[in-house]
Amino acid sequence: MKVAFLFPGQGSQRPNFLNDLPKCDAVNDVIETASEILNESVYNLHSETALVSTKAVQLCLLVSGVAVSRAFATEGVIPDFVAGHSVGAFSAAVAAGVIDFKDALNIVSLRGELMEKTHPDGYGMGVVLGMDVRQLRAIVHDEYNEKFPVYIANQNAPDQITISGSIFGIKKVLEEASKKGIRCARMLNVRTPSHCQLLTPVSKALLQALKEIPFYPPKIPYAGNRRARLLYDPNDIRQDLAESVSSPVQWHDAATVLYEKGTNLFIEMPPGNVLSQLAIKAFPDARVLSIEKNGFDDCQYVALREQMK
Repeated sequence: MKVAFLFPGQGSQRPNFLNDLPKCDAVNDVIETASEILNESVYNLHSETALVSTKAVQLCLLVSGVAVSRAFATEGVIPDFVAGHSVGAFSAAVAAGVIDFKDALNIVSLRGELMEKTHPDGYGMGVVLGMDVRQLRAIVHDEYNEKFPVYIANQNAPDQITISGSIFGIKKVLEEASKKGIRCARMLNVRTPSHCQLLTPVSKALLQALKEIPFYPPKIPYAGNRRARLLYDPNDIRQDLAESVSSPVQWHDAATVLYEKGTNLFIEMPPGNVLSQLAIKAFPDARVLSIEKNGFDDCQYVALREQMK
């Protein structure tokens, strides 16, 4: 029986979500370490006002994911696999022992700053539910405008695709997709054009920064964002972390790899339950939990029981 930890990305945040983390020494240690490295309390970064900043959101998500994974570790729950969506991949990399938490904090801080500066206004992401990627790609092609570019971004499920680019372009695509009788087409709570070629300069800068920090072979298999494969070479993981910011996240395929490798329990780290909802739909015979919905204690109990089978 195998367990996978899933680490969510930007868009899952909500104001003051760090207050809901498990109350334990492992979580406190991560919060204190992060606050020391950042030279300010992490709790300053998760208010409604602060979360307007892409940098603040990404740092809080990193802290949350690492804190809860370490809380699990102190209770004897070690996952068989880890996977993180977008910036969640950094939490997964720390949990897998690929990079140190301090280095991850510094890189994620840089990542957020670069994303904000590259396209500070007028850009974002949207999501379409109930349409396959072939149909959506045709709409994006028809609506593409060099002044207001829009691109296919993440493939979270066969019928849940995100688009990225200029807000004007995204809204045009969402409007056209809505005419096809789909379930939902809406903007996401993301202020940057993530996972498309508009952020190629960010990927290049991140790769250079990542080359300056040590990477280690993963102690836990890590599922990559770009190619949806388990990665074991530290250099491959470095490349994945750098390039995924400007490339679509192949989330459905990555989760499917974990399932095919024997994962029968998926546990989503906080905040939110977007990834767990995707897993419930994709793998109906697997057990799927989230800290947000089920609580840390229940997730810990189920994980320990599953690992003893």
